[in-house]
Order: sequence, then structure tokens, then C-alpha cells
Amino acid sequence: MDALFQVQTSAPSTMAKRPCPSQNPRVPTFTQMDLLLDAFLGLSDSPSICIDFSFERLLDSLPSDLDQSRLIDRALKMGNFLLEASKRSARKRATKHNSVVWALPPDLTIKVFSMLDAQSLCYATATCSMFHKCAMDPSCYANIDLTTVSPRVNNAVVSTMIHRAGNSLQSLKLGIVPGPTASLGSCQPLVYNVTSFSWNDKRSRQGKESSVLTRSCLSPLGGASTPGMLLRTLHLYNIERMDNPSLRGAFSACPSLLDLEIVGLHVELRQTLTSVIENCQFIERLFFESSKTGRDDSLKSPTCVDLVQKCPRIVSLALRGFKLHDYKVRILLKGLRKLKYVDFSTSYSITGSFLRNLGNSIGGNLLEVLILRDCMHLKEVEVARFMTSLLAGDFKFLRHLDISNREGLASEGDWYERCYNSSYFEIEQMLESEINSDISLPSQLSNQTSDSMFISSSESSYNSDQGSGNEDGRDASYVIFEESSDEVDFLAL
Repeated sequence: MDALFQVQTSAPSTMAKRPCPSQNPRVPTFTQMDLLLDAFLGLSDSPSICIDFSFERLLDSLPSDLDQSRLIDRALKMGNFLLEASKRSARKRATKHNSVVWALPPDLTIKVFSMLDAQSLCYATATCSMFHKCAMDPSCYANIDLTTVSPRVNNAVVSTMIHRAGNSLQSLKLGIVPGPTASLGSCQPLVYNVTSFSWNDKRSRQGKESSVLTRSCLSPLGGASTPGMLLRTLHLYNIERMDNPSLRGAFSACPSLLDLEIVGLHVELRQTLTSVIENCQFIERLFFESSKTGRDDSLKSPTCVDLVQKCPRIVSLALRGFKLHDYKVRILLKGLRKLKYVDFSTSYSITGSFLRNLGNSIGGNLLEVLILRDCMHLKEVEVARFMTSLLAGDFKFLRHLDISNREGLASEGDWYERCYNSSYFEIEQMLESEINSDISLPSQLSNQTSDSMFISSSESSYNSDQGSGNEDGRDASYVIFEESSDEVDFLAL
């Protein structure tokens, strides 16, 4: 303290003797505060016990308890000021050091940062000022992937990243994904029960805001700068509170959307497709998995016709877990003439009649992938007819076929009578007899057929009355509505 007092009393005379800055520009001009702080920082070399004793003596010298409390508050405040000032100076020095030793120019640094995932980009942003400046470039947020395995992202995070991207936004992926995306031909469900998380899991680390995304998480797409105008890819997974009006508003802000994937949202199929038809007519890939398998029967024939007429560019179509009747599926397959990938897995009402004469006419003959896995009412006889047409030369581009069912295929008379390995041997013999004739079949497709198409285990994925949508029971007559090929072709046109 004596040293501080001496510096304070001698500061004016010292300042008077310093040369003018214009005469010696390299010599900085120190104020009285600078000299006092310099002397104060010089005490950091002193033992901490000495500073403690000195501070206690100052406290004891004050007469009242109020004055002592004020002194403690001032000390704490001064300590915080010094801590923040030292951190800022350290960041500035680190930035200068990085700018000298960093090998990449800013444009290449931005290019590298644009390839990082969202979490790594945030880490880079917090490293130093130079990295922060580069990481704030809109191109670094062109592809936003905030999918997690637990609820950790809230609306504020999504809004911040969308606004940083601006008109550079190309891809946006949000929600909770329980595992890696299923591979080709897999029917692994992506629907996740978000309500299984406890409330503590749904809170952010700061405890200020829920980390569960709500229906307004997509509202920034239609903001003042319209960041959704050039959005090409939108994937939404298991967002618990999303509804059809919010989804419609998001689609209206994304007229250039090409790739749409919706999994586990509590939205209706018909309303969602209507919104897509009205706003996203350039769509090429549509993947929609129901949050309540076998219960959504909202899709009607006029909606299918509108989708065919107004979204003719669709190449990949997946509608999993819905009540899709064969005549509606036929409208889609015959009308979407560029269609190459089809997945109607776990569709409850499909019998397979839509496959008749599908590959020998306009529409459906370009299919490369056809997945009808775990379709409860898929009939053995329709599968046999399809394989016959396949061997006859239809579906020349088909390279992947999955019609497996863990409960077996349905028989012609009664769908409760399931066909397991016995049907596999009969159809295999039919295939072998056809292959031995003049008709040739690629070995890859033959291997897939014999290995996985008809082999099914007795493990139940649909119980007779639970989870299958069959609320009427065994004695009820199950009716499948069908239309003739001519009627369906007329509707498709």
C-alpha cells in the first residue's frame, strides 16, 4: 500500500518530465491510472498472505460494517474488471499470433469452416477473433445439421443459425434421430418417442429455456431476409410439437425445395402433401414416415392426382406407415414418370395388386428400387405375378427389391393365413424354371430374391389386433378397395 501511495503522489511530476508524443512517438503516454495499475499489478509477485493481511487491515480501519461491505464489493468489482480485461487482451494477442502463423488465407479458412458440422463450427467460433470472423461468414451455415440423439437444441439456436446463413442457406436438418439413418432397403423405424425423455433432459444447460423444438422453430425461414427462398433440403425428425399450419408456413417460404424428409411429426399426410403441392412443385425427393403407423388414412385420390400433375419431377418417393390402398399407389406410380425409388414399407392396406401391368407401360417402368417391407396385407399371389412379369422383361432397370415380411405373405383367400418358408420354395422353383428357359435374369437380382425376398421369421411385428390397424378382429371381413387399370390410368392422366 505504501508503494501505491508513493506512485500516486509522484505521478504528476513524472508526467511533467515525459517528452511530447510527437517528438518520440514510440514512447506511450501514461496516465495516472496507468501508473497506479502498473504498481498494483506489481503486487502480484508478493505472497498472497501479505495481500490478505493488508486487506484485513483496511477493513479493520473502517468504522462501520456498511463501509466494510462496500469495500469488499469494490474489491470484487475491481477483480472482475481486471479478469475481463486480461481475457480480452489475451484473445487479442492470440488473434494476432494466429493471423501470423495461420497458413491459410481467409477465403480458404472460410471454405474449411463451411465443411464443419454445427458443433465444431461453434468451437472454432469461440477460439479467437480471427476464427470468429471467418466462422461468421454466411457460407459456413449453408448446410445446417442440428439433429441430435437427445433434446438439446432449442428454437433460439435454430433462429441464430438461420439468420447467420441468410440467403446462403441450402440445407436444414432438425430434430431427434435415435440412430444412424437406415441404409438402402432397411425398414428400421426412425420414429422416436420424444415424450420418453424426462423434463430435466428437455432443459438447456442454463436452465432458462426448454431445449425441445416447438412449432415456431421453422418461422425464421420466412423472415425479412427470406432465408428459405433458396433452401434445397429440409429434414425434420420427431419434433413433438410441430403441426400442419406451421409446416405449411415453412413450405410457403421454401419454393425451391428439392428434398423433403419428415419423420415422426404429428401431422396429417393429406394436408402435408397438399402444402407440398401448393408451394414446392420442384420437389424431387419426398420421404414421409408416419408417427402412428397404420392409423393415418387421410390420403385421397384427388390429392394423389394433384401430386402427380403438379410435382412431376419426383424421383424418390417414400410413404411409410400409412394406410395406402392399391389404387392410390397405382395413381402415384403410373403418374410420376421419373420415379426411380419407391418405399411403401409398413403400409397397412397394400395387397400388391397395383403391381399388375406396371412395368410394361408409361409410368413405373423406370423403377430401380422397390421396397414393400412388412406390408401386412401383401399377398403371395401378387408377388408371384410380379416375379413372373419381372422375368418376362418388365422393370428392366430394377436393381433392388424388398418384399420381405416378418409375419409372412398373406394368402389369397384369408390374410390371416400367413405364408412362410413354404411359399419361398414354391416361388424359388418357379424362378428356377423360368431362368432355365430362354429368359435371362441378372445374378445380383436372383441372389437378392433367393436370400431375402421371401424368407421370414415368426417374430411378430404386427399383432393380430394391436398395432396393425385391424380394429375389427379376425371374424370381420376386410375389404380392399380396388380400381381397374383403365380407371386408374384415366385418373393419372
